[in-house]
Amino acid sequence: MKVILLKELKGKGGEGDVIEVASGFANNYLLTQGYAVKATKGNLKQLEQRKNNIAKREEVRLADAHALQEKLDGANIKVDAKVGEEGQLFGSVTSQMIADAIKSALDIDIDRRRIDISKPIKVAGVHPVSVSIYRDIKAAVNVVVGDTEEEAVAEAEPSEEAVEAMEAIEDAIALAEEPVVEEDVEVEAVESE
Repeated sequence: MKVILLKELKGKGGEGDVIEVASGFANNYLLTQGYAVKATKGNLKQLEQRKNNIAKREEVRLADAHALQEKLDGANIKVDAKVGEEGQLFGSVTSQMIADAIKSALDIDIDRRRIDISKPIKVAGVHPVSVSIYRDIKAAVNVVVGDTEEEAVAEAEPSEEAVEAMEAIEDAIALAEEPVVEEDVEVEAVESE
C-alpha cells in the first residue's frame, strides 16, 4: 500500500515522502498513529501544493540539527556511577543516565532512544557514544564514567612522602639510563694442568 508520510519515520523516510509499505503496517500503525495518510489522487495533489512548505521546514530542521551537532560533538559528559575495585561499575550506564547527564551539563534535551551505546558501559573511564540527531546527522560525545569522590582524591595534591618517593624513583631511573664506561682490565690466562 502506498502512503504519504506526515512525519519522519526512522528507516522509511521523512515528511512528504511517498513510500510503499505492507497494508497491515499502514492500517494498524501508520494511519492510526498519524504518521501517514493513504496516497490517493486527492492527497497526492495536496502534497504537490505543500511541497514548498515542506522544503522550508526541512531546511529549518537540518539547520537546527547541524547546530545541535556542533554543540554535542566532542563534548565530555560526566556520568556519576558507583565504582568498585579495579574500575568495575555496580551495574552499567544506561542511555537514560547519559540523556540526563547531557541535560544537566549542556541543558539540551535528548531522547534516550537516540543515544546509541555500541556495547554496555560497565567500566569506569571515557567511552565514545553516538547520538542520532536527525536522519543521518549524528554527534559523538565522550561519556566520562566514575565516582566524584574518586576524582576528588585523584585531583588532590600528593603528600610530601609521595613527592619524595617520586623523586627517588626519578633519580633511580636517571642512574639506570647513564652509560656504563668499561675500564681496561687485563685478563690473565690460566694454565690448565
